[in-house]
Amino acid sequence: MKKYKKNWQMSLVLVAMLTLIIGCEKATTSELPESQTEIEKYNYVSPVEQAMDDQMGTINVEGLPECIANYLDSLPAEPLSDVEISTLNFVREEELLAHDVYVALYDKYKVPVFNNISKSEQFHTSMILALLQKYNLPDPAADHQPGVFTDEAIQNYYNQLIEQGNLSLSDAIIVGETIEDLDIADLISHLENDIDNEDITAVFTQLYKGSRNHMRAFFAHINFRGLDYTPQFVSQELYDEIVGSEWEIGNGLCGCQ
Repeated sequence: MKKYKKNWQMSLVLVAMLTLIIGCEKATTSELPESQTEIEKYNYVSPVEQAMDDQMGTINVEGLPECIANYLDSLPAEPLSDVEISTLNFVREEELLAHDVYVALYDKYKVPVFNNISKSEQFHTSMILALLQKYNLPDPAADHQPGVFTDEAIQNYYNQLIEQGNLSLSDAIIVGETIEDLDIADLISHLENDIDNEDITAVFTQLYKGSRNHMRAFFAHINFRGLDYTPQFVSQELYDEIVGSEWEIGNGLCGCQ
């Protein structure tokens, strides 16, 4: 995993550069919007989000952990490589990072997209936790506190994203797209290079689909607000393909999102 963490350090440099080159609003937005136009911007819910919210409304949240665990237990338990163990530990906190950033940005701006996607990210990190429990591995996020991570690279990344997201609502929307951009690039790399167990592959494939939907949701807000975003981690071709396609409907793992 040394190579992987080195790539993450390079990613952090790119994120820092991103804050310098994106032309977003820099006015503080701690006050409530006054004009009708601004109120509409704050209350905007894209069709992608509405579809996501509708599906989440059908999920038995209380039964989610058991649902995921039962599905994963139905798949064979295969030997884990050191890379697979390191990848599970990293993605466990990476998904929590996305959740915590979106919760913090929703608390600041009250824009529904952050609340909607934070719920999905909670499902994602629960899937990784179920894998750790299946293989009797310690949870690197045990007793997790919002915004506090054991992995130094993830902690630094979280701090940078929160700092940028606090600048303005436009910056916060760009932060959301940046997180999904990097998550997708990471998941593709994991699926192609780091994992081969059937159960881990099933979970990561589901996370990949969810991240594509999240990217579409933030892209809808980018368009609605007249912002620009250039992908930093996936190719322009893949980015255009994802945001130009429809929200992906699916039951997830045993009916779990």
